[in-house]
Amino acid sequence: MSMNPRLAAARALAVVLSGKASLNSSLPDVLAKVDARDRGLTQELAFGTARWQPRLSGLAERLLQKPFKAADRDVEALLLVGLYQLFYTRIPPHAAIGETVGCAEKLKKPWAKGLLNAVLRNAQRDGEALFAELERDPVIRFAHPRWLQKSLKAHWPEHWEAICTANNLHPPMMLRVNHRQVERDAYLAELQDAGIEAFACSHSRDGIRLAAACDVTQLPGFAEGRISVQDEAAQLAAGLLDLAPGQRVLDACCAPGGKTCHILEREPALAEVIALDLEPKRLQRVRENLDRLQLNATLVAADARATDQWWDGQPFQRILLDAPCSATGVIRRHPDIKLARQADDIAPLATLQGEMLDALWPTLAVGGVLLYATCSVLPTENRNVIEAFLARMPGARELDLPSGFGIEQSHGRQLFPQENGHDGFYYAKLIKIAAQSPTNIST
Repeated sequence: MSMNPRLAAARALAVVLSGKASLNSSLPDVLAKVDARDRGLTQELAFGTARWQPRLSGLAERLLQKPFKAADRDVEALLLVGLYQLFYTRIPPHAAIGETVGCAEKLKKPWAKGLLNAVLRNAQRDGEALFAELERDPVIRFAHPRWLQKSLKAHWPEHWEAICTANNLHPPMMLRVNHRQVERDAYLAELQDAGIEAFACSHSRDGIRLAAACDVTQLPGFAEGRISVQDEAAQLAAGLLDLAPGQRVLDACCAPGGKTCHILEREPALAEVIALDLEPKRLQRVRENLDRLQLNATLVAADARATDQWWDGQPFQRILLDAPCSATGVIRRHPDIKLARQADDIAPLATLQGEMLDALWPTLAVGGVLLYATCSVLPTENRNVIEAFLARMPGARELDLPSGFGIEQSHGRQLFPQENGHDGFYYAKLIKIAAQSPTNIST
């Protein structure tokens, strides 16, 4: 018997609430147990509940007599799924409440039925009035956890409200045309002929935004490798690298491989592309993308910092370091970041980013360029990391980036998520003017 989509969404969310996984890793297992026709609803309930969790949890807190125990994260998740249905979907309230309450039996927690029923009915009756009260708190109003809301306000006093608003929107579906096979204008014409409304992106010459998301396999030429799905901000990397024939290129932290493939599409005559990632499992996705696009790169599973384990001593003319980060620029695509990420995650990430820069710099040829990128909007991971690196690396200089996108920073450029536009992203471009070791690597 197939699983109720509400129960499936709650099970996936409970794992995230417990800090044990992301929705990307917890959802597939439960989706396999849901009837095919209900999988779209399950995903909508899981992602939608995560998107509005700060608001929903604030309301639940007002309606509950005491908070849930850690052992009852599944009941808490089920309540949030119920509240999401009441306030953010067109599901009739009687169905939202009845179906959600009925799921308590499957959790083997029959005591939860009465609790869920009472809280959801009170929410149906008083929820709008309670939200009006609660919205005096910016955490509730903007649906962001307190640490992140305060951090955004402190770093971006003029932009933080717009960032939060954009984070809560559904992301647009973006495509990248394969420059080897088709020009963008020609592909836009194909989409028009197929009745698919689409627009050229403003900043990426290979980018297309669809008016409405669709099944990518239904798009003309997808199976043949003529297009890929990739956000416009991520598409900027290949152009910023200033690729040329004969270069040896390293794509560090490459999975799932979108930028690796774009690099190879943009410059077919590169000497070699090394695609490096820590997780062998993640490299499988890179391989699948390369195969579909009929491209070739050398895949290496290793810690980028452990250069003695993977580097052959031959310098790279170009390095793309798409560093591990808080992913605060792509919350609209991964709303469970609001649940999973904590304030004390940021400093260790900045330390890791600095370590990766220090480790990879000796592998870059003199005259070579390293492009540093994150999908974060927090300066702690971006301009501050680059400022500290330049201060301890005498042989490094920063290069100017084009002014057509994002906001100029003391180092690099910051992009914020845009409605009907790109994700939040950061880029800084460094050139090696001399072979020199760092003067003072912080531990």
